[in-house]
Amino acid sequence: MSKEKEILEEEIQETEQTTEDTTETTETEETVSKKQYDDLNDKFVRLAAEYDNFRKRSAREREAAHSDAVSHAVKALLPTYDNLERALKVETSDAEYKKGVEMTMTQLVDSLKSIGVEKITADIGTEFDPNFHNAVMHIENEELGENVIAEIFQQGFKIGDKVIRHAMVQVAN
Repeated sequence: MSKEKEILEEEIQETEQTTEDTTETTETEETVSKKQYDDLNDKFVRLAAEYDNFRKRSAREREAAHSDAVSHAVKALLPTYDNLERALKVETSDAEYKKGVEMTMTQLVDSLKSIGVEKITADIGTEFDPNFHNAVMHIENEELGENVIAEIFQQGFKIGDKVIRHAMVQVAN
């Protein structure tokens, strides 16, 4: 019986050892699987973040391209605006001619407003702002305050915060 007992104990030990080996293998496989999962998850999160950044950057570039295109088109129309403005300042006896020029100017200004173009505020008596105004002359005038617009030579325009053309002005004092 002792021989059978020894054999039985050996079989029990082998079974226990096999069970331990299987458990170690399973734990090792679980660790490897967890690492693979973490690596793939990290790659996925990074890829999603890259895509989101790409999408935002593309949207900003599209907006900038649109703004630049509108700005370029408006710059091409500004000489027409200037000529119409000069035509309105000239005295004429033909009322229909003057009305036609006024209607054309109104239509041009409305068209510019519809695409987001605004006139830069440059009225006589307002303060000079180098961000929006271009001072081409300087005069001494006691009636006007310090650093004040005395005369407007050319109207300025902007789209949002972007200046298309600075207002050309004369500054007092």
